[in-house]
Amino acid sequence: MSQSIYIPKDYKPTLNLRETQHAIKYIKDVFQQALSFALTLDRVSAPLIVRKGSGINDDLNGVERKVSFDIKETQTEAEVVQSLAKWKRMALYRYGYKPGEGIYTDMNAIRRDDSTDNTHSVFVDQWDWEKVITREERNTDTLKDAAKRVVEAIVYTMRKVRLRYPQLKNNISPNVHFVTTQELEDRFPDKTPHERERLITKEYGTVFLMQIGGTLKSGEKHDGRAPDYDDWQLNGDIIIRDEILDDSLEISSMGIRVDEKSLSEQLKICNAEERMQYEYHKMIADGTLPLTIGGGIGQSRLCMLLLEKAHIGEVQSSIWSDDMVRKCSENGIILL
Repeated sequence: MSQSIYIPKDYKPTLNLRETQHAIKYIKDVFQQALSFALTLDRVSAPLIVRKGSGINDDLNGVERKVSFDIKETQTEAEVVQSLAKWKRMALYRYGYKPGEGIYTDMNAIRRDDSTDNTHSVFVDQWDWEKVITREERNTDTLKDAAKRVVEAIVYTMRKVRLRYPQLKNNISPNVHFVTTQELEDRFPDKTPHERERLITKEYGTVFLMQIGGTLKSGEKHDGRAPDYDDWQLNGDIIIRDEILDDSLEISSMGIRVDEKSLSEQLKICNAEERMQYEYHKMIADGTLPLTIGGGIGQSRLCMLLLEKAHIGEVQSSIWSDDMVRKCSENGIILL
């Protein structure tokens, strides 16, 4: 596994270990209430594992290996979830939610093939949310409105945290700049996708980058997306300027989910039409599943941003290489 780390010059944690643990709980308590209020969401329980071959687990970019194991009693194969995008849509159908109503949950996942650095860990923790919408609401205005509401919840949480810990100076812009991946490539054609994100957040602070997954005019993709949950024309990432890391930080990936038309088109593009054998895909094709919008918000990433941390391991317990642990220790970065 490739590991790299950026060491901010003269870095010193603003909060000590005990203060950090208290602050993590405070952020999680405040934010999930703010998110629930902003988007009208109910808290539900979610699975850590699903049956292998069910079609419910997400394939992300299609190359990540899932963590799987056999269950002795049932003689079945189980997989640790990589995300809950498909499960949430099924849950809204099973629980009888109507347009304007939605759910959120804590999602924990293991992504064994992720490269680890300041902002990436093999352990993923998110607030996952999903909401039923109408056919008429499958548009950019609905997407932008949801992104603004998530940012409002983030900014509200930041202000509450700064009242409790006035030594924290981090400031997140409440004004969201909307831009598509093609517009970003047109503006910075000689830069990599990550370099473009860094430049645009340095200019605007808070950015919602839309239309991720499809091929750009250059023939390249800004980033990969699975073909069977987000509509690539109606999705986006909330990315925010991180002053400690002098970089952009993706806080949320979200989108309006595929309908029968976009599902068919995107599966064809990815040569993944065999997925139509799964119940989930059939229920989209025949209109059984509701039309939805949803996303995930990184819990540890939000905590490291609000608490001015240089490494995600300062706000979550995970596994790192001996070399990374040593470098962090030598530079005042204390991993949990």
